[in-house]
Amino acid sequence: MTQVAQPSRSGVTDLYFDFLCPYAWRGLELADVLRREHGMRFRLRHFSLVQGNHAENPDRKHPTWWLDRQVAGQGSDYQAGSLNAFLAGQAALQQDEDAAWAFTLALFRAKHQPAEGVPAIDLRNDGQIRLLAEATLDADAFGRALEDQEGLRAALHEDLQDSATLGVFGTPTFHLPDGNIAYFRFANLVTEPGAALDLWTLYTRVLTDGARIETVKRAK
Repeated sequence: MTQVAQPSRSGVTDLYFDFLCPYAWRGLELADVLRREHGMRFRLRHFSLVQGNHAENPDRKHPTWWLDRQVAGQGSDYQAGSLNAFLAGQAALQQDEDAAWAFTLALFRAKHQPAEGVPAIDLRNDGQIRLLAEATLDADAFGRALEDQEGLRAALHEDLQDSATLGVFGTPTFHLPDGNIAYFRFANLVTEPGAALDLWTLYTRVLTDGARIETVKRAK
């Protein structure tokens, strides 16, 4: 569903995602190609599917149950894992942009595209997440950032609040600089630069077309 909202940061597309979602992973891979190969600018933002679908939040725009206010390690595996991953993601964002993207993609790949014979990462497992951080980040700085749980939760809450205000309901959702915002679910991983640009052009053309296309969904 497409809606017009207030513009995101000038020249930057906000990308809302959840580590639990394989479609969000594909969206991140697409955006990474576009930013590296075509100079486009994206900002990593967090949206919680657990919060959005929580029974206490029948109105996603006005949630009463917030993921960032939950006790670490408690609740369902999805709740505990996504909170842990989001806080790690916020810690990674305190480093330079390329490092933050490298960590975010590494975490997504470990969850949704693990190496052959290797089980998918358990997002609740701090040790596994720290191993990814050692490979992609300044591990000492990452460790220090994780100590500021209050600050990380505040940053996460800002993302969750913004996504609620915008009416985000699924991931990945792209909030374009012109104010257009829409969930974009596609089945195939796209990493070739030309194909990535073609897909992005198609997506943005649908959003900006005067017909105001709101839903295209394949029959099953």
